[in-house]
Amino acid sequence: MLHFLNLKCGTQRNKCSDGYLLRSGVPCVKNKCVQCCIETRMPLSPLDIKKILKVGYGLNDFTIELDDRWRLKNISGRCVFLSEGGCKIYPYRPEGCQLYPLIYDEDLRYAVIDHLCPYGREFTVKKEDIKKLKNLLRRLEKKRRCSE
Repeated sequence: MLHFLNLKCGTQRNKCSDGYLLRSGVPCVKNKCVQCCIETRMPLSPLDIKKILKVGYGLNDFTIELDDRWRLKNISGRCVFLSEGGCKIYPYRPEGCQLYPLIYDEDLRYAVIDHLCPYGREFTVKKEDIKKLKNLLRRLEKKRRCSE
C-alpha cells in the first residue's frame, strides 16, 4: 500500500506561502540546477512517451528499457534531453520530472522531497501534487504488471 504525506500550500500562481510550486521549476531555473538530470532513472509512462514522440523524437532517441520499464536514456551520464541551455523538452518533460523533487521513498513508504535536491526546501508540495504522484506510480505499476 502506498502512503502519502499531507502537506499544505497557498494559492498564488507560482509561489506558495512557504515556497514555489513543483511544476514551476523556479528554484531549478533560477539556480541553473540540473542535478536531477544527472544519471537519471526517471520512469516513463505511456503518456510521457506519447508526448515526446509527438514532439518529433523517436522511441530509441530517448528511452531505455530496464526491468520491463521504460526510462529516460542517459548519454555520458546525463539525461538525453539535457543541453547547455537546460531541458530541450521542458514544456513536454515527463510527469515524474514535473513532480520532482517529490518522490516516493520506498523505505519510508511515504512521498518526500528528495534529499539529493539541493533546492528542495524552496518547493512547497500541494495535496494535488501528492495525488498526481500517487496516480503516476499506480499507472507505472499497472503497466509493469501488464507486461509480465
